[in-house]
Amino acid sequence: MVTISLVLLLLSGTILAQNFGSNDVVVKNVLGIGSTQSVAVSGRLICNGRPAANIKLKLYENEIFFDRLIEEGRTDGNGQFRVTGSKREITTIDPKLNVYHKCNYNGLCDQKFTIHIPKDFVTSGSQASRTFDIGTLNLANNFPGQSTDCIN
Repeated sequence: MVTISLVLLLLSGTILAQNFGSNDVVVKNVLGIGSTQSVAVSGRLICNGRPAANIKLKLYENEIFFDRLIEEGRTDGNGQFRVTGSKREITTIDPKLNVYHKCNYNGLCDQKFTIHIPKDFVTSGSQASRTFDIGTLNLANNFPGQSTDCIN
């Protein structure tokens, strides 16, 4: 009887996953596999010494095939930000912050660079207990891996 119930539970998770297009998330949540982990990143962005206001920031879980969005935010009028979010995962999440800007750039698309958050800033639970502070970054600099991104 327990085996039949487990099979039905797995099948219902698979059917739900096919309907929602996210097999691993639904099965993890239905079966309670994995743990909720959180991360927070803060800092200040400037462009040529002036606050970089309204800069788009996206916090992602770095995955093998497709990164998954954890949270999105923007800098305030002073260029400051704090982005925080959580995700259920079996292994320790591998978070990264993508920064999209047009500092010293007049193209149609945005410039994008990525900051990888150290694993020791990933905390257990839905609220981050530590914050990775990137300090103040001047967007006029060229960052390793910086590219042009039209779809963000």
